[in-house]
Formats: sequence, structure tokens, C-alpha cells
Amino acid sequence: MRRATDTAELRRVLCAALGSADPVCSPARLGLDADVLADTGVMHRPTLVAGAAGYGPTSPAPTAHEIDALVRRAREAAAEQILVPGVRRTDDTGALRAAGFVPFAAGSECVTRLGGDVDELLRGRLGAGRLDDLRRRSRAVSEELTWERIPLSGLDETPLARDALTGRHSGLLDGLLDAAALKALAQGPLAGRAELLVRRRADVVQAGLLLGSHSGRGTYCLALAADHDDPAARHDLHATFLYRLYADAHRAGLDWVHVGRGEPGPLRALGADLFVPLDHWLRAPGLTAPEQASTEVGLTRFAAPSVTTVAVPGPARFRHRPRFDLVDLSSNTNPFLGPGGRYPDLDTAELARTYLATVGDLPSQGGVTSLTEDHLIFSSGAVDAVSLLLTALTSPGDRVCVTPPTFELYAHFARVAGLPVTEVPLGGDDYDRLDVERILAADPRVTFLCAPNNPVGTRPDPGQVRELVARTRGLVVIDEAYVEFSDQPSHAGLVAEHDNLVVLRTLSKAWGLAGARCGVALGSPGIVEALRRVQVPFGFTDVSQRAVRERLVDTHRVRDSVGRILAERDRMAALLAENPAVERVFPSQANFLLVRLHEQEHVMERLRAAGILVADVGSLVPGTCRVSVGERAANETFLDALSRTPSPRHQSRR
Repeated sequence: MRRATDTAELRRVLCAALGSADPVCSPARLGLDADVLADTGVMHRPTLVAGAAGYGPTSPAPTAHEIDALVRRAREAAAEQILVPGVRRTDDTGALRAAGFVPFAAGSECVTRLGGDVDELLRGRLGAGRLDDLRRRSRAVSEELTWERIPLSGLDETPLARDALTGRHSGLLDGLLDAAALKALAQGPLAGRAELLVRRRADVVQAGLLLGSHSGRGTYCLALAADHDDPAARHDLHATFLYRLYADAHRAGLDWVHVGRGEPGPLRALGADLFVPLDHWLRAPGLTAPEQASTEVGLTRFAAPSVTTVAVPGPARFRHRPRFDLVDLSSNTNPFLGPGGRYPDLDTAELARTYLATVGDLPSQGGVTSLTEDHLIFSSGAVDAVSLLLTALTSPGDRVCVTPPTFELYAHFARVAGLPVTEVPLGGDDYDRLDVERILAADPRVTFLCAPNNPVGTRPDPGQVRELVARTRGLVVIDEAYVEFSDQPSHAGLVAEHDNLVVLRTLSKAWGLAGARCGVALGSPGIVEALRRVQVPFGFTDVSQRAVRERLVDTHRVRDSVGRILAERDRMAALLAENPAVERVFPSQANFLLVRLHEQEHVMERLRAAGILVADVGSLVPGTCRVSVGERAANETFLDALSRTPSPRHQSRR
């Protein structure tokens, strides 16, 4: 409810409910929950209400000129206080604070964004089990109650609607939404966009009041009430109402449903995926504003000088400002070819929270739950994050350290950026020992570690990793692309303790989303801010976001598949160790095996001839190949071909 004309109309409706020329009442009359103000007496004083009052989801933050007008109106109406309810924290509230208004939390506005088939969308957000339960309840309600849509403009000609809304039957909707308010709404300019949704037998059991957005792309659920004494209430009428509302909105071609204000948890469980924090702003005698904490993220001390002077590029700098209810004429796209013509959503904070909560529930992920969405940035695969880090946090001449054998693209991107690369090889028979002193002596700006290491499969000694992070003057970047296959703890829990640590993750491996191209970089908020300043906007597509969200609620399948991979990995390792073509199988904490071969070139040639592709990593670890753990049939094909590959020594004896 962001248009001034809509807000003004809702104030007129409030005046009708109050029976007064001006919207003056106590904050308590509006049903505001303000425990923080309970002892001040302000909850019961006459208050001029601005904004969208008790009906609108949000009120736009007023300008200084509008605040001056509010002060004059309050004086004329003999109101001691002024209330601006439900202002988004993402709005510019400087004028409110400067005029002596005090904020107190008002929960969040909650939005369900529709991006396709409703069942598929909810399966991706709730999981298959919860969706099946919701569908079952919805069918049960439909067998007991009818569902009717009634335009509010026809309220006088529809006794059913009039009775439901005025509470003649069961008092479903009362308080500020009384007969006078509804009559004013039905006779005003918003009536053409408003409708009543009713479920009933003979009497009304449930009623909801909807208002279409001025953009025509969504709908607001302004009020929803039910007779909880009715037997149908056992089916969870709130959830089943929203499920039906989503389906109707999708069929009507709408993009979103605003499901009201509340706490994210319960509405997240009903499919909502956008949560915008709100504050009520009150100006009252003797009420003083608390000291304002800075909302600006301080840039990391590791940011390249060139990055400190630039802002986040383009629309991405407004990523936290909701765009669902705006008429967007800013993007120069084609509006006639469907939703694919719109740019991807930039506000991924809710998806970040979902990722952290989901990963935090997995084994060996202790400490991840201490991180917030401010510690995370999504990238186009973890490899893209490597490039972003080098761009944002290094300058010409800065040294990059790598620890071969390791993933080759760390050094590749460093050299492409013109940065000198120092190699400090891993030690030990299993390539799991860091030479911490040599790395420190090189004094690198960035050190890349891979844990579990690709192509070896082992992990660097965790004590040495912690020592390096604590002692180095530079950044340590730990690539944990394969960490879900490891029985050792992640290093992500250390991110909150060290501003020079970045942990990279991907959803390409254990999560099975290589095609979605989703990487995750975990670092201090200052590092994340630096990465945003060099990231290409809109690189994380809506299709990818949807795929990630769906997979994050399907952890049972992911865990099951990881267990199958680990079992197959161990089986393959045992069989390969007995194969005469194999000299050694390295221990693995990943979903692959590093295998040292007798006559490596000959074996690789025969495998290629058999139509089998494994990674030739002999240039990194002499005489080796890296074998991914595939499905049982593919693994058997590989093992069989390897067994049928005689070495040249065996051939010469025949």
C-alpha cells in the first residue's frame, strides 16, 4: 500500500470506523502491540493516525513537508500524539527521527511470491510432506464448505457479504473493520479493486477481505477471520484459505500475495518467502528516541583501494528495498513476453537465512548457525567467488599463495589478474600437511586452501589451518566444495571469529545443483560488502534461486544420496586397492578417489577407448587419475574396464 491516494483513502475509512472527521484514537484502539511503551501511558492518549492505519500493510515514510502538515493537523484536532504505523525499515526514515518520532518494532510484512505452479512452488518451500498435508486439509475443507468471491462494490446487493462483514452471523470481522468502515470502503475509489472471499455452509465460517494492488500484479489480504468453534476449523482454516488464495491468484496471473503482518516463522511455514521488517513511529510528549545504531556495513580492511571509492553497482544497491508492489518502469525490458522479461530478484536475504538454517542442521556444521545473512553472498558457482575475491580484495603486486596439489583455477585467476603466485606444496604422504612457516614467510595477501582438497580428497590438518588464520596478515580462503562428504567439521564456524577468513561453498556437488550455478561465500559483513561492489548484478537468476530453495527443503533426499555416495566410495576404494593396475588409492573425504596407477598413460588411453572419462591429474600428482563416485552401474563399468586393461609388462610376458 505505497500510493499516497490509497493511503489517504484508508485514512478516510478509519475515520468512518471512528465516527470522526479526523483519524484520532489511542494506539491501544488500533490494537498495536507495544510492550516497550506500556509504562509510559502513551497507549491510551488521543493520537492522530497517519499512514494506512490498521488496514494497510505498510505506510510510506512521510517527508519533512508531510510531517509539518501532520503536526498542524494534530494541533487542530487536539491530539497529543502522532502515530505513523507500519513503516518499512528500508524506507528513508530520517525525517521522522529528526522530527522527534520514536520507532518500536511492528513485526514484518509477509509476502508470498508466485513464480509458477502453486503446488510446485510450495513443494519447494515447504517440502513434499507438508504440501501433501496441506492439500489433504484443503480437500477436506472443500467438501464441507463452499468458496465464494464477491466484489465489494456489490456489497449492498449481497446480503451474504454484508452479513459476514458486519458480524450479523458470528461476529467474524469486528473492531475497526465495522459496518461503517466497510460501507465507506465499498463506496470509495478502492471498491473496484476489493473483494470478499467467503467460506460457508448456511452461515459464514470464514471471511477474508482482499484488495488488489494498484500495479495489478498482486493482492493484499487486508483481513482474515474465522469461526474457530466450527467443526471445519480442525482442518486449519488459515492455512487452507491461503492455499486456495495462492491458486486463485496464480490462475489470475498475479505475481504475489501479501498475507499481512506477523512474525516470519509461522507464515514461512505457509509459503511466504519475503519478509520486510516494520516499525511504528510515535511522537509523544516525554518520549525520546534511543540512540540510533548505524545500519551501514563497514568495509573490510582488506578491500582494494579502488573498491573503497565505489558503491554497489546499479540496482543491486537497492536490493533490500522491496519491489514487489512498485510499478517498475526503470529497467528497459520487454513487458509483453511474460515474467521471463523481468530481471531476477536481488534481495536474497530470506534464501540466505534458509541456507544457513538448513546447513546448520547437517552433521559437522557446528558454528554455521552463528552466522547471519550479512555474512553470506551468493555467486555463480564457487569459482565465480574466487574471481570476485581477487577483484575486490587485491591490488597489483599483491601475492597469492596456493598449496599444490590443489584446484588449478586459484592460480589461474590470480595470474589472469596479474598477481604473482607463490606455491607452497602440501606435505605428508596424503598431502594433508601445511607448511605454515613458509606461507607466513611469503606474506601473501590471499592464501587459498582446499578442504577437502581437489584432486587429492584429503583435508589439511585443522590445527595448522587455525594457526595460519590466526597468524597471517592476509586473507585465508578455504574452499569447502566437498565438505558435505567429510566426517570432519567445517571451518565455517570460525568466520564469525576472524575477519580475515572466507569459506567458499557450492551447491554443485553434494546438493546436486551443478546446473543452477550457485556458490556461497561466507565472510565478515565487510568482506561481503566488498564483494557486492564488484559483482555483476542479476547473476543469480530466478531459476537458480528457485532450484536452490526447493533443494534446501528436501534435505532427506540429499542426506540419503550422500550416504549412498559414501558407501559406494568405500566399496570402490576397497576394490581398486586390489586391482593390479592400481599402485595406491588415497584416503578420501570427498565424493571422488585419487588413484595412482601403474603405467598411467597406458591405462588412461585404454579407459578413453572404452568410452570412460576420468580426470587425468598426473600433472598435479604424478601417475594419478581422479575418479568420481557415480551410480553403481557406471562404477561397475569403470572397474570392469580397469580390470580388463593389462599392463605393458603383462603383455610382454605372453
